[in-house]
Amino acid sequence: MNTYNDVFLETRRRLRAAGIEAYDLEARLIMAHATGKSREELLRDGRIFVADGAVTQEVDHMVVRRINGEPVAYIVGEWEFYGLPITVNESVLIPRVDTEVLAQEAIALMKRHGGRTRLLDLCAGSGCVGLAVAHNVPNCRVILADNCTEALKICRANMQKNNLTRNVTAIEADALSDPPQLLGRFDAIISNPPYIPTGDIATLDVSVRDFEPAAALDGGPDGLKFFREIAQRWKALLKDGGYLAFECGIDQAQDVRGILKRSGFADVRTIEDTIGIERVVVGKLENQE
Repeated sequence: MNTYNDVFLETRRRLRAAGIEAYDLEARLIMAHATGKSREELLRDGRIFVADGAVTQEVDHMVVRRINGEPVAYIVGEWEFYGLPITVNESVLIPRVDTEVLAQEAIALMKRHGGRTRLLDLCAGSGCVGLAVAHNVPNCRVILADNCTEALKICRANMQKNNLTRNVTAIEADALSDPPQLLGRFDAIISNPPYIPTGDIATLDVSVRDFEPAAALDGGPDGLKFFREIAQRWKALLKDGGYLAFECGIDQAQDVRGILKRSGFADVRTIEDTIGIERVVVGKLENQE
């Protein structure tokens, strides 16, 4: 009979042998999910024998799924974003650290406005960005919008998980169509839209290409379809002086800046991520009355 520590070390070994870079972290996540114990409890109970054979079977099943390419976030059903636990499944993209740059900028914009503000998170997916804003700016009313029914279910689950149902609403809306009526006006619209060029999707890592939703990745032939449509169709929902902020892919920032400028936005600027990639583009809309 093996101890919890024995099972962890074997899990770690198998993930490492499979070439998984974050083998130690992922082994801990798998162990925590399979046992129902926190990481701290696993450390405490490391020398205790695992009496329930179902636990070791579940760990083995999860390891096989991971070795076959499935992302660990989908296997355990949760990922952390900006300090919040976010439920995920194959209907939504897994939150990335890169996207925290967009969340940070949106939080700063809403705090700068002061008072009660309204923010629209378009192509919301799991809702992680808008929820991070709502959590950090309690006087901001956030609307999460997506055209995927299953994604909206995840949004609502995450609203409840993080106790944000009082100031967050989830609605169905297609970013490539005109906005629904009666949404009102917003101080900012933020979006992490699909931006992978269609022809590049086949070259993505198997964990992305075969498991994450294609509709949340495919940005059209040049990857810029959603940026153009959102900048033109949705700017009418911005208040005078309101902001539109996009996350974009590597080498897309210059094109996205041009789209915003041609759509009537001023003070267009770019924010880099932690490794110096131009990750977020922001513009301000003025005098549209």
